[in-house]
Amino acid sequence: MTTMESLIGLVNRIQRACTVLGDYGGGDNTFSSLWEALPSVAVVGGQSSGKSSVLESIVGRDFLPRGSGIVTRRPLVLQLHKTDEGSQEYAEFLHLPKRRFTDFVADSGCMDCSSSVNFEFGTYFFCGPGAVRNEIQEETDRITGKTKQISPVPIHLSIYSPNVVNLTLIDLPGLTKVAIEGQPETIVDDIETMVRSYVEKPNCIILAISPANQDIATSDAMKLAREVDPSGDRTFGVLTKLDLMDKGTNALDVLEGRSYRLQQPWVGIVNRSQADINKNVDMIVARRKEREYFATSPDYGHLASKMGSEYLAKLLSQHLESVIRSRIPSITSSINKTIDELESEMDHLGRPIALDAGAQLYTVLEVCRAFERIFKEHLDGGRPGGDRIYGVFDNQLPAALKKLPFDRHLSLQNVRRVVSEADGYQPHLIAPEQGYRRLIEGALNYFRGPAEASVDAVNFVLKELVRKSIGETQELKRFPTLQADIAAAANEALERFRDESKKTVVRLVDMESSYLTVDFFRKLPQEVENKGGNPQAPVTDRYGEGHFRRIGSNVSSYIGMVSDTLKNTIPKAVVFCQVKEAKQSLLTRFYTQLGKKEGKQLLQLLDEDPALMERRQQCAKRLELYKAARDEIDS
Repeated sequence: MTTMESLIGLVNRIQRACTVLGDYGGGDNTFSSLWEALPSVAVVGGQSSGKSSVLESIVGRDFLPRGSGIVTRRPLVLQLHKTDEGSQEYAEFLHLPKRRFTDFVADSGCMDCSSSVNFEFGTYFFCGPGAVRNEIQEETDRITGKTKQISPVPIHLSIYSPNVVNLTLIDLPGLTKVAIEGQPETIVDDIETMVRSYVEKPNCIILAISPANQDIATSDAMKLAREVDPSGDRTFGVLTKLDLMDKGTNALDVLEGRSYRLQQPWVGIVNRSQADINKNVDMIVARRKEREYFATSPDYGHLASKMGSEYLAKLLSQHLESVIRSRIPSITSSINKTIDELESEMDHLGRPIALDAGAQLYTVLEVCRAFERIFKEHLDGGRPGGDRIYGVFDNQLPAALKKLPFDRHLSLQNVRRVVSEADGYQPHLIAPEQGYRRLIEGALNYFRGPAEASVDAVNFVLKELVRKSIGETQELKRFPTLQADIAAAANEALERFRDESKKTVVRLVDMESSYLTVDFFRKLPQEVENKGGNPQAPVTDRYGEGHFRRIGSNVSSYIGMVSDTLKNTIPKAVVFCQVKEAKQSLLTRFYTQLGKKEGKQLLQLLDEDPALMERRQQCAKRLELYKAARDEIDS
């Protein structure tokens, strides 16, 4: 990519892609603007400064709409392409692909074809009086209406001619100081804001048009250029209407940089007079007259080689090519970085929903699996939260068991009462077995509370993990309806698991009540006799306080043994019935119901947030733009 044509052509193609995909700088800051990263030449001037005439002189064609007030109401991106000598001139609009306009000026007719529309290799050749000019006007009206309103949406016009240099210019609405009839009161500020949005960008080359027959200090274009480019590095000054200055005066102080210094040169232009315009004087003839004016002028003769529209076009083309060449590496780097960011965001937002039911079901299942994967990571330690379940077993359950009112249940008074009631009218002869059983069964009933509380505590933790997992599943954020359905299905499953777990832990307690550990009690008499050292002590003490204390102590030891057992078995039951089931079959019933749904019902599950859909669409368009730009540069 070394030629001027290829460099400027590259920027032209990227600019056209920007416009097609809605990126023309300014306004929306949601995405970075590729348009603003591209070097361009913006033409700035006040109304009646000769701005349109300068552009027509550079092109060598009469093609811009004319009239009083604001004529340019949309930016016109004018892309000039130099063709081989003798080839036909034609124009193309971006909004009318494959349609070539061969007539530029009004009432000139067309010498290239005998009918209004010709077909050649799939391309339309369109001829008609003032076709290009009329199309600019009609395309402007299409966006702004037949009013004096302005719009930032640019019109792209490409002109192919052997009489131009490779150059791209952006014609902006003329700056004005007063709103006229039919214009909104804000028009002055609106125009300046639009123009400023172009020229304040560091990649913009400013072509500031000022009439020579007015004081340069009052120039609207130079005032704005100085504000956005105080050093004058990006500004080319153009003086028009040199031939209309008062006799005895000249603009040498400006053109030679004494009264207003710029880093870039000043260029003088002599446009066609209104009489020449009315007579449809050919632009080629006008160029020749301009060259003669400078060559024969006593004031500007020594500057003749650096004056005129032809010199200005070549100067701008060379400078633009130089700027593009210097900026290509940074533009490429910016494009690649933005593509990575956009692709990452597209992955985050998710791809558009497919239309067929099979693909929709697949999408729902993929989202569900993503949720389940995150949920399992919480349980298995890959994400925080699962350790809270262990906290229930290691802290909450033991603490609850210690708080059980066994001291009150096995008090001397209660033991005597329970044993006496169990004996009935016939006191026990050897050991109060029924009293033991009643004391033990009454104590074991207390274990139900901590057992069921452990189940509820784990159920609460699991529900919290479901809530967190749903929030952390990025794929689910797209689908509020599916999110709600998964949450409902998961919580409903956890309730089932909780009910089954409660039944299981209560059974564990009931099992301890239904069959006591006999070996524990078989050892008690022998142990008591050894401790007492007197075989007759139990008989003597059988109805005394010491006897009942010994019964309470024995029951307390047994309950302690059962407590240690349940401290181990309750967590096992809870994990088996709740945690394991949650890991394996949290959405099993949801999947069963999902398989019965039809396409319309699946689509309802995948009902997205409109704001997210809009964001994805914008992101996809911008990604398409940047990839097209990368392909252009790579090619």
